[in-house]
Amino acid sequence: MIKTAVIGYGNVGKAAVEAVLASPDLSLVGVVRHSGGGLSGLPGVAVADSVENLPQKPQAAILALPSRMVPEAAVKLLRKGIATADSFDIHGDIPQVRARLDRVAKENGVAAILSAGWDPGLDSAVRALLEASAPRGITYTDFGPGMSMGHTVAVKAITGVKDALSLTVPLGTGLHRRMVYVELLPGAELGRVEEAIRADPYFIHDETHVIPVERVADLMDRGHGVHLSRKGVSGQRDSQRFSFDMAIDNPALTGQLMASAARGAVRQQPGCYTMIEIPPIDLLPGGREDLVRRLV
Repeated sequence: MIKTAVIGYGNVGKAAVEAVLASPDLSLVGVVRHSGGGLSGLPGVAVADSVENLPQKPQAAILALPSRMVPEAAVKLLRKGIATADSFDIHGDIPQVRARLDRVAKENGVAAILSAGWDPGLDSAVRALLEASAPRGITYTDFGPGMSMGHTVAVKAITGVKDALSLTVPLGTGLHRRMVYVELLPGAELGRVEEAIRADPYFIHDETHVIPVERVADLMDRGHGVHLSRKGVSGQRDSQRFSFDMAIDNPALTGQLMASAARGAVRQQPGCYTMIEIPPIDLLPGGREDLVRRLV
C-alpha cells in the first residue's frame, strides 16, 4: 500500500480523497487543510494543518490546491522526501515549473508528476498519441461547454469578488469564449473587477464576458468536457482523421487522475515528469504481467 496524503479539501480535494479511498493500493494517511477539524462523512480520516502533524509520513502527496500555490507547496514536500502529484494548469508556466521541481526532486531522491489533471494531463497524453499516429498535421483542442476550475479559482481571488463561476464555451478550432459570472462584495466596482479578470493570464488570450449575478450558487454545474481532433499524415497518406471526446465531472476526473499519478510518482526515478513522460502502465494498480495480458 502506498501511503498517500491529500493537501487541500475543496472540490478537487474531496474528489481526490474519494479516489484514494477507492484505490486498492493507496492508503489515505490523512488530509492537510488550514482549518483543521474533521471531515463530514469521513470520521476515521486524520486531518492536520501540516503534513508533519499527520499520524504517518506519506510516501506521496496529492496537491489539490490552486495552481498558483502548487510550485511552493511541491518544493516543500519534495524537500521532505515526499513524492508529489498535482494538476497545475497554467500551460505557459509548465516548462519553468518542471525545471524547478526536477532539480529539487532529484536532490531529495523522489519524483514529482506535474500537471496531472485532465488538461494538461490526460489530454496531453492523447495529443501525443495522435501526433505519433499522424506526425504531420494539426490538432485542435476544444473545451466545454463547462466549468473551468482554474479560471474560476483565479476570479475568486480577485479583490471584490465574493463568488464566481467561469464557463468555457468552445468556438471551434481551439478557440474559446469565457463566460464569467461574478457575485460581488458590497461596494465592489464591476469595472475594476472586469479589468482585473481580463488582465489575468488565465483570460488574456480569450474572448471574455463578465456578467454580475446575485447568486453564483444558483448557476453552479461542475460538468465539463473536451473534443480533441487531428487531421494529418501517416507516412505519406493524407487525410488521416482522429477524434477523442469526453463529458466529465470536472473535480472527480481531476482527483482521480492525481490519485493515479501519485501511484505513478512512487514508481519513477527521482525527477519531475509530465503525463506524456509517464508510462501509462505505471498509473494503474496491479502487476505488470497481468496488466499487459489484460490491456494489450
